[in-house]
Parts: sequence; structure tokens; C-alpha cells
Amino acid sequence: MPCNSAWFRFAFAVLLLCAAAPAQENASASASSQPGIQDNSFLVEEAYNQNFGVVQHISSFTRFWNSKNWAYTFTQEWPVPGDARHQLSYTLAFLHAGAFPGSGVGIGDVALNYRYQLVGDSNAWVAFAPRFSLFFPTGDSTSGRGSGGFGFQTSLPLSVVLSRKLVSHWNAGATFVPHAQDEFGDRASAAGYNLGQSFIWLAHTRFNLMLETVFASAQSVVARDKTVSSNSLYMSPGIRWSYNFKNGLQIVPGIGVPIGVGPSAGDKGIFLYLSFEHPFRKLPKK
Repeated sequence: MPCNSAWFRFAFAVLLLCAAAPAQENASASASSQPGIQDNSFLVEEAYNQNFGVVQHISSFTRFWNSKNWAYTFTQEWPVPGDARHQLSYTLAFLHAGAFPGSGVGIGDVALNYRYQLVGDSNAWVAFAPRFSLFFPTGDSTSGRGSGGFGFQTSLPLSVVLSRKLVSHWNAGATFVPHAQDEFGDRASAAGYNLGQSFIWLAHTRFNLMLETVFASAQSVVARDKTVSSNSLYMSPGIRWSYNFKNGLQIVPGIGVPIGVGPSAGDKGIFLYLSFEHPFRKLPKK
């Protein structure tokens, strides 16, 4: 059933976005008056946890022209007090599924995320920070705004500094919804996996060029205890820049252009990003 498959792919993509967005952000690499942009990727997760005493507020908006799908997400990310190796965050999503033109706009599934800085940090050449996410079925699956059941996701983000001007990020993850539901109320176990890779060129301390590639394979419910699989592949060039303030606030806007290739050939969209990052407590004196 093409309509059902289309909305479930969209719901799966939103789950990825919900979880990836909060885990991509972190504090600046330098405490100088002009800190660089280090952790504001769009579709590919970076392996840097939030720094001690710094909170991040992230908004993103994605719109695809062919499918008419769009999604807005808001994320707030916090380091665990006393140990920045642990990070907690939540993500809210508001979306519209193009396969349901009369369904309007509504809340999607809510994500709670935990991430552990296993290797390195924001100053290391190599960093690795596994993540686990829990999705709550707050979205209406009959209108294409949710998976219809509690979901789980794991991700293995790896960040590697290739040179003074070039950084790469690598992702591998899996999602499982034990009791996913389609628009007709049928339920089945649905699973998926995703891969991602990006290059970030640090053209300037306050301006970066980006190229991200993301692949996802997802199962969609088509009948009771029955699913079908579908794939998506996008390449997204983008730019990001920053505004830095003396009180420690950093604002980072960005724009990406997801372009479908392979199984997603012909699809295209726009990705808008806005991040506010600032200290919420004074750092201890050395």
C-alpha cells in the first residue's frame, strides 16, 4: 500500500531527526572571544557531548517538495551535573504528513535521549559517544504523525578530525518499534537501520561548508503482523555560521538542501537550522 509506506518512511525519518538533533550539539571548542562552530551538524550526528555548565536550544525545520512532508523539531540538551560524560536531552516534534493532506498539523512522537562520551571529547582528534533513545507514541499514527507505539533507538556516532580545516563524522544506528501501527490500526513489529557520513570544511572560524549523506532502511506496517521494507538515500550540501556574544551566548543559523539519490531520486527539500547555546552556571575558577 504506497500511501501507508510513504507515511511510515516519513515517521521513521522524523524519529531519526528527533534523536539525531539533540546529540549533534555541543559547546565551542575554544573559550576565546570568537569561538568556532564545532557541533552544529544537521542530519549526521557528531560524537561530542555537551560541555559542563552549557545548555543548548535547537530548532530545525525540514520540508520536502514532492511528498509535501514537513517537520519542525525543538530540542533542549543538558550535561549531567558533575560529569559531562553523561548527557540528557529531549526532543519535541510538530509535523504534517503529505500522504494525509487533510490531517493538518500536530505533535509527533517525543524522544528522550541519553548519551555517554566513551572516547575523546570536543578537543580530541577522535571521539565516540554511543546514544540510546526512547520514543513515546504521542503522535497520531492514523494521521501519519507517529509510529503508533513505544520505540527504541541506538546510535554509534564517531567523529574524526582529518586536518586543521577538515572534520568527518560517521554514524550507524538501529530503530525498533515492537508494536508499530498503521493508519488502519493494524500492528506489527517494525525495525530499521540508518547510516550517515559527513565532511565539514572549516572555511572560517565563524563559517563552515558541509556535505552530509544519510541512508535509512525502514519497515512499514501493511497488515496485521506484516511489514514491508523501503530505503531512502539523501545527500545534503549546507552552510552554517555563527554570532558570538560577550556573555557566552552563541547563535548558529544554518541551511541545508537534501537531494534524493538512488532510491530517493527526484526528491528534494530544504533544511533550516537555528541553535542558541549559552552557559547556565558559572564555571569553577582554576
